[in-house]
Parts: sequence; C-alpha cells; structure tokens
Amino acid sequence: MKTYIDLLKQLIATPSISKEEEKAAAVIQNFLKEKDIPYKTTDNNTWAFNKSYSKEKPTIMLNSHIDTVKPAKDYTNDPFTPIEEDDKLFGLGSNDAGGPLVALLATFVHFYERTDLPFNLTFVASAEEEISGSRGLEVVLSKLGPVEFAIVGEPTKMQLAIAEKGLLVLDCYASGKSGHTARNEGENALYKAIDDIQILRNYKFEKVSDVLGEVKISVTMIEAGTQHNVIPEVCHFVADVRTNEFYKNKDAAEIIGGLIQSEVVPRSVRLNSSGISEHHPFAKLVNSKGIPSYGSPTTSDQAIIPFLSAKMGPGDSARSHTANEYIFKSEILEGIKMYIELLEELVL
Repeated sequence: MKTYIDLLKQLIATPSISKEEEKAAAVIQNFLKEKDIPYKTTDNNTWAFNKSYSKEKPTIMLNSHIDTVKPAKDYTNDPFTPIEEDDKLFGLGSNDAGGPLVALLATFVHFYERTDLPFNLTFVASAEEEISGSRGLEVVLSKLGPVEFAIVGEPTKMQLAIAEKGLLVLDCYASGKSGHTARNEGENALYKAIDDIQILRNYKFEKVSDVLGEVKISVTMIEAGTQHNVIPEVCHFVADVRTNEFYKNKDAAEIIGGLIQSEVVPRSVRLNSSGISEHHPFAKLVNSKGIPSYGSPTTSDQAIIPFLSAKMGPGDSARSHTANEYIFKSEILEGIKMYIELLEELVL
C-alpha cells in the first residue's frame, strides 16, 4: 500500500486550491494511466468505471475531492511539503480529503479487474467541493448513468455518517430610515436587525431528527452604518442554517422569512440534508462490524447527490482546515482494508 501513501505525498506537493485543481487532476489521471485504467474528464473532475461494467448491474460510486481550502495563516510547516514523522503525514489536504481519496482509489483499483462483483464501481475524483462549486461533482453526475448508492470519502475516523445536515446561507436585510443621531428622527435599521437576530437566536424548529438533531441557526456576520452620527438605513446580517432531513432548505428559508421583519435572501437552496436509513444494506453491514454510525453536522458533496449516499473515510474531521493538518498513514491503510471488506460483503 506504499504506492498510495506516495500518491498522497504527491498530491500534497501539488497545490489544489478550489478552482485551481488542474495539476492535482493530472496527478490522478497519470496514476490511472500507469494502471492501464481508462478514464474520463470534465473541467477538473476525473472518473472511471470498473473493467466489467454492465448496464444490468447496479452501480456504486466511490467519490472524494481533490481540492483543498487555502492554508491556515498559522501554519509552521510548509503546507505543500509532505512531512513524515513516524506514522503521521503532514500537509495541506492530507486529511481533508487526500487520505479518503487515495483509500477509495486503492479500493477501486483492487476491484477493477474483478468480474464476479454483483455491482459496478465508478471512482470519481471531483473538484470544487470546498466551495460547493458548480463545476465539481455536479457536472459529473449526469454523465455517470444510473447510480444506486455512493460512498463519499471524508475524514470520519472510518465511522459511518448515515446522514449529514444541509447548509443554507441567508442574507438578511433590515430596512430603516436615515437621520441625524442628535435629533429624534429616522428609523434605526441596526436596532431592527438586532430584534430579528434575537428572534432567530431563540427560535426552535418543531421537528428534531433522531440522527441529526435540531435545525441550527447561527448569525455570523453583520454590517451597518456609514459614520457615527448617521442613523443607519440598512443593516445586513448573515445567518448560517444547518437543516435536518425534515426541512428542505427552500422550506426553511420560507419559515425564517415569516419570522422576522428583515428581507431574507437565500444564497442557494441546493445543499440539502442527505443520507440513508439505518436499515439500508450498507448501514446494516457496517453496524454488524461494530462500527459506530452518526449524523454529521458538516456538509460535503453528499448534499448535491440525488441518490442514496453515506459518508465514510479515514482521518478525523477535527483536523480539517487546521494549521499543520495531518493524517496517520495507518488510518489510510486500515481504511483501504475496511472499504474492501465492506464491498466484498455488500449485497444491495
């Protein structure tokens, strides 16, 4: 399995900030060429099918992303230099999601020549996941044909995230009327916004998920005013909303819009909550191995997948987007072993 650790080191050394993944995509494509595996591309996405692909069989997608966030400012290591210290491998994207990516690729290569699988496999190395971009996995999905199920590779400590919360970002605009602060005139939009923020802070959506918990609203940004002696006529604030499976983002935005005076404008409603039932064959198989399942509060490309999917991979989400990011090499090797074992036994 040293091959895949070396591949990850090569990816770390290849900067792949979202929308700048061309060279990282080339690394994946060159690896597939060396393995004599045909592949297809669009934008900075790469995908391949197992050799004995058949339209008569269901297809499982193995997906992870090649892009990274920008390096955190407090890095002390060079983020683009892979550094090995015993079992640790440091580098930007090592944990999120280089480890899961190479583990899924190793799994795909392991099964590539097999003719006895009861399903097809497609491996997708996608772009723009970190920015929920429109030129990432979304442009690949329509080109894959029917897909029954997906394993999305994210750092979950190889536990199974059977569901993840959706992401809804709302731009909210409170309107008032400008005036001089020294006189009793004008309507202070900032005060109106504060009233609305207090409403959102205290509001509880009625339906609470057994897996994902309640819908969470966090106001994270606010701006108003032009100078100290002018009553602000507009106040803009941003709400980050994490939805559970009971509320589509469009519906949640409408509910919030009905609660407050401010105008509510969703940036997008496409990143909805997603997942599988605990009774899905993959979830039941994972559970039979004694592997914990949970609901994930973070959003991934799973949010745009229109078929059933689950999130699972080596690494730890707590290390993602941190300075001096790292993954344990043993985590990757154990992840490969577990992916292979699960797919050997899976019956859809």
